[in-house]
Amino acid sequence: FMQIAGIRELPGYWTPFTSPLVTILAILVVPALVAFVLGLGVFKRRVKGAYFAILSQALAAAFAILLVGQQTIGGSNGLNRFRTFFGFNLNDPANKRMLFFIAAGVLLLVVALTRQLMYSRYGELLVAVRDQEERVRFLGYDPANIKVVAYVVAAFFAGIAGALFVPIVGIISPADVGIVPSIAFLIGVAIGGRATLLGPVLGAIGVAWAQSTLSENFPSGWIYAQGLLFIVVVGFFPAGVAGLIALIRRRKPREDAPRDETPDALPELEVAR
Repeated sequence: FMQIAGIRELPGYWTPFTSPLVTILAILVVPALVAFVLGLGVFKRRVKGAYFAILSQALAAAFAILLVGQQTIGGSNGLNRFRTFFGFNLNDPANKRMLFFIAAGVLLLVVALTRQLMYSRYGELLVAVRDQEERVRFLGYDPANIKVVAYVVAAFFAGIAGALFVPIVGIISPADVGIVPSIAFLIGVAIGGRATLLGPVLGAIGVAWAQSTLSENFPSGWIYAQGLLFIVVVGFFPAGVAGLIALIRRRKPREDAPRDETPDALPELEVAR
């Protein structure tokens, strides 16, 4: 991917974006193309459920091992010392601040696009495949094609996120594409609520904040806390925080609802006794 992205080594640091147009195309096209090929091979064979989860984690582990063996891109150390972003110096605090604003703006744009996708015809088909896949097949649709499109869109957005993540952090290594980050993403989705739009976003932000905060104070205990949090959420709050908030709102009585006068009569009954 280095030749496709135009990455080359200069004295003292790595600098991408020697060809901005090629780099942008690589960021957008390469992940989507890989996801399209993998999606066709997986979903056309009707791999789903636990088997799909195991296969996803196995692919992540295999890709991380493959990157470790590539010494031309740093091996286990990965790529580091990113100093520029499209010609802008990343050591400048103003440029760093602007990069955070760009990442936040891209996040809002992705959420808006995902919302439009959810309320489109394809979004309805995606929900139908999630709930009743066989019925969708009986109606004449191929669930595999619907899943492949979702897989490609997710990879497209993930490529953009990775391209913004690297300049902000300043390093990318095989450990960032292994099993542990995948589990962290799943925990964020489970905590936020997988059936909502903003739930996974808030869950991912919360998990990232907790990881950066607790791992500094409790380096050896964060992994156990992460696993315990995942078990508690999946076992007791399967809808996540968003589902819990919706449940509280449904149970909360409305202010304009008629009040029941029966409890007010109880003290009079006690006095009569």
